[in-house]
Amino acid sequence: MALFKITFLFVFAIFLSIQTFNAQTSWKANRAKGNGDLVAVFFTSSEKGWIAGDDGYLAWTADGGRNWTKQNIGTTESINEIYFRNDDNGYLVAGKKMFITKDGGRNWQEIKIFKASDFRNGAPEFLSIRFADKKRGIVIGSVLNNQELVVDSLVMRTEDGGETWQRVFVPSKKELYHLDFVGSTLCWIVGDDGLILVSYNGGTSFQTQNSKTKLDLYNVDFRDESEGYIVGSKSTILRTEDGGATWESVKTVYPMTFMRVDFADDKNGVIVGYEGTILRSTDKGKTWTKQISDTKENLYGLYFTKKYGWAVGANGVIIQNQK
Repeated sequence: MALFKITFLFVFAIFLSIQTFNAQTSWKANRAKGNGDLVAVFFTSSEKGWIAGDDGYLAWTADGGRNWTKQNIGTTESINEIYFRNDDNGYLVAGKKMFITKDGGRNWQEIKIFKASDFRNGAPEFLSIRFADKKRGIVIGSVLNNQELVVDSLVMRTEDGGETWQRVFVPSKKELYHLDFVGSTLCWIVGDDGLILVSYNGGTSFQTQNSKTKLDLYNVDFRDESEGYIVGSKSTILRTEDGGATWESVKTVYPMTFMRVDFADDKNGVIVGYEGTILRSTDKGKTWTKQISDTKENLYGLYFTKKYGWAVGANGVIIQNQK
């Protein structure tokens, strides 16, 4: 019996080592030319993509990241998110500013979506933008006072492809970090103090869901109308199989803050976070395995598909998934 136990433990240890090795050999680090942090990354194909971050830094690649070209769009505001709804039509949110492109990122134009009189108690800061379809989109963030303190939540909605925007008031005054659409009617938003907002009518109105946590939630990704994932501070991972009616907390042994979660399909997902942390799931987010990220820098941005993946972070770090 003792010999069997020793043999079993030895084989099990080898199995774990192989699994860990296989899970930890797929990411390679590089760095952008420039100073500051990178917080956003988006690819429209395996070859063409954008990275962005502090002080208005924006760069693009047309050869799968082998070369990056810096692009000046005329702002020093930090770019918080890049989003393309198709190959040609894209959006950047940078502090109080929004930029759009209609030619695949060759040219970016600033658009004004509010008047100063619309925010008498402060100024808006945009953090995330998504479109449900060709016409309907939402941008979120917060309203800041003169001391740069959050005084209100911010949700603005368009029904004409971004030409005009109207503010939507929500049952919260907390900072909102990220949103995700499913189809043209379902939308989720996450924010400070465990806040989850959901809309069932395309963003016309929102209500809260119970996250069962007071920790800050930074990113949300829904696969369909039922299955969704959220990550946040202090190793927070939440998953739902019923559209957020109930949220389950997923425990891991990694005590980091997680910034982004992205599922390539129904089973395979990636999380990135502080200290170069990259976690991988192959079972719908029920369990997570750590991967070698080739960096110890905090990772803030993620774009992950079945065929390729990218992450970006502090001090210009760029991580490419090697498949």
